[in-house]
Amino acid sequence: MPAIVLVGAQWGDEGKGKATDLLGNTGEVIDYVVKFNGGNNAGHTVVIGTEKYALHLLPSGILTPGVTPVIGNGVVVDLNVLFEELDALQARGVDTSRLLVSASAHLIPPYNRTLDKVTERFLGSRRIGTTGRGIGPTYADKMNRIGIRVQDLYDEKILEQKVTGALEQKNQLLVKVYNRRAVEIAEVMDELLGYAERLRPMVADTSLLLNKALDDGKTVLMEAGQATLLDVDHGTYPFVTSSNAISAGACTGSGIPPTRIDRVMAVVKAYTTRVGEGPFPTELLDADGEWLRQQGAEFGTTTGRPRRCGWYDSVIARYAARVNGVSDFVLTKLDTLTGRSTIPVCVAYDVGGVRHDEMPMTQTDFHHAVPVYEEFDGWSDDITGCRSFDDLPKEAQSYVRAVESLSGARISAIGVGPERSQIVQL
Repeated sequence: MPAIVLVGAQWGDEGKGKATDLLGNTGEVIDYVVKFNGGNNAGHTVVIGTEKYALHLLPSGILTPGVTPVIGNGVVVDLNVLFEELDALQARGVDTSRLLVSASAHLIPPYNRTLDKVTERFLGSRRIGTTGRGIGPTYADKMNRIGIRVQDLYDEKILEQKVTGALEQKNQLLVKVYNRRAVEIAEVMDELLGYAERLRPMVADTSLLLNKALDDGKTVLMEAGQATLLDVDHGTYPFVTSSNAISAGACTGSGIPPTRIDRVMAVVKAYTTRVGEGPFPTELLDADGEWLRQQGAEFGTTTGRPRRCGWYDSVIARYAARVNGVSDFVLTKLDTLTGRSTIPVCVAYDVGGVRHDEMPMTQTDFHHAVPVYEEFDGWSDDITGCRSFDDLPKEAQSYVRAVESLSGARISAIGVGPERSQIVQL
């Protein structure tokens, strides 16, 4: 009855598909892959042979034959994006018929996409860096109890009541604050109901289904969108997403209780990246940062935005290990560092002359944190063909062991290239 949680340990884009691949390579049969938070504001790039797939809303399990992919109740769903992704995969011969969607997942209505974009522009220099896809406003509606859920599509009277109630508030903002036109109730109803019948076969009580699967000895992998430092409670607030992206969010976002979780895997890059606004202590605004960006192809799967790049931050890794209860790390993109004579690693922060070995308590201190670096020898040999730890150059082995000792949990595997086969197990 293993329930495994998979999270990102930094600001996202760590390559969480590598951990899923690792489980497959070790003979672990994954029966269900559950996305438990976020929406189409984050993406996974999965490489299978010569084929590359960019997933935004769908769980990565959609690409694995025999796996049941599940969109959990903690996800916010843009139905247009959902069916665009499904159609694109089907056109490439991928079987998507097993997908299940929680009846309790919230839907992203068109007015929230509009509000997300105009609000971000209105904030100006105080902008958060949102993708403008309506995710934040939809989570806000959820907390304000004016949200629209998947199940509401199948009771038109309830749906109309909810849309009407939401628009009484939203149109005031759109018209009087942002000088936009009011949204018509019928316009929203038509868009949402237009997807209802196609969605119907996918809708399920996914919490019940997943708990029964665990009772039957099935393996359930719960996959986070975004990452630890984007968690709304435990991330670098306010420059965060609108949901819980840490391991605890897997329970609320799927309906699986914490007593059923056996393992928490966290994925961490061999360096650090982030997209959007907010503090980033090891960020490199020089040629080294551009080198990492180009070597690692650091451009957003969903947005195409160039990612901000910096050296490995072990303070962040230790924090992720603590708040997630990490059992093991998967270290990805080690191959990106090939060619460096030395590689800096942040081991602590200096904040106003005071050393911090752990994450500073306040946003202010984190914003002013200056990284304290240790230098490690680099390597020049191509490591993309390595399939065992002993195959790696000695300098690469030393780098991995140093990072492991600094990060608060063991490293169970290393990604040495983009393909599924390019994994070194420890």
